[in-house]
Amino acid sequence: MTVPMGRLLRHLARDWLLLALLVLFPLILTFAPTPATELHALVDWKTIAALAGLMVLSRGLEVSGAIDRAGRRVLGRLRGLRGLAVALVLFAAILSAIVTYDVALFVTVPLTLGLARVVSLPVGRLVIFQALAVNAGSALSPVGNPQNLFLWQTSGAGFIEFTRAMWPLASVMLALVLVLVPLGFRRQPLVLPETPSPLPMQRGLMVLSLLCYPVFLGAVNAGFAVAGAGAIIAVYALAFGRVLRGVDWALLLVFVLMFINLGLLGQIPGIAALVTGWLHGPDTVFALGAGLSQVMSNVPAAIFLAPFADDWRALAWGVNAGGFGLAIGSLANLIALRLAPAPGLWRDFHLWSLPMLGLSLGAGAVLLRF
Repeated sequence: MTVPMGRLLRHLARDWLLLALLVLFPLILTFAPTPATELHALVDWKTIAALAGLMVLSRGLEVSGAIDRAGRRVLGRLRGLRGLAVALVLFAAILSAIVTYDVALFVTVPLTLGLARVVSLPVGRLVIFQALAVNAGSALSPVGNPQNLFLWQTSGAGFIEFTRAMWPLASVMLALVLVLVPLGFRRQPLVLPETPSPLPMQRGLMVLSLLCYPVFLGAVNAGFAVAGAGAIIAVYALAFGRVLRGVDWALLLVFVLMFINLGLLGQIPGIAALVTGWLHGPDTVFALGAGLSQVMSNVPAAIFLAPFADDWRALAWGVNAGGFGLAIGSLANLIALRLAPAPGLWRDFHLWSLPMLGLSLGAGAVLLRF
């Protein structure tokens, strides 16, 4: 009994967000008027199911080696540092809109680190720009990041409708990242070696993942997220059980606790009245979404503000723009900085991310008026 408990404690020590949510839960419950027997109603189970299915499918594509091989083919044709930076930004942004920003970073950052072992590269800055890129690219898609997935499910918007609503801000934010590339990377020749994919291609897994992806998205869009996720998990359990073992299931518990803790927090009378008094139209929803993201990260900010905001687009824009700025603004930032630890990386990240927050806020404020 001692060994499992020790493993649990070590896992909690590493996963600070899960630990914080567990510690806060009894404290918030003390002040919230919701009975413990009704806590399950605070969880948006459609979002949890959609997230579970996407995690399995994204993991399947990652393990199949298809994404890794595609990225290496693209990078292998480049001959300059600035071109490499642009390619990594675009690859990370596009990938994040399709298979979520965490998978995009788990693919592109190791690619960068692998290339840096054989040719001199400004690794830290490349990783910083990949973090900026996935924040911008993932904003476009309902499945690009957790806050979009949640707001897609709660808004009642269709996949295409949600994407159209996010297109103006996402495209401008990605354009801004690309505009910053010449400031961060000088023109210099670069001979990248031929580096074979470290992951062997698993065509059966790739085909299954590619076929199931649009089918699952169609099921989620039609309101069958729970049934769709159950079917996806069952298929992979029968055909590729090892994929399920590599999924970060603890992340689902994190999101369940987020829904419960933030739902309870929003029900505390004084807090509910304060937030309601702040929100007056799309501009304030946008600004508060971005501002609160700097304090609690953009996923919790979206979950907390959703019951009070009457404009889901303004909220989605705010929390996505709020992914820039402080590192805590987005889980993508924390993932990228953790994957490539280097002296001064956190400081350098903010030198680029804080201006991106200001530019994105200005662009969003203007675009909201059209």
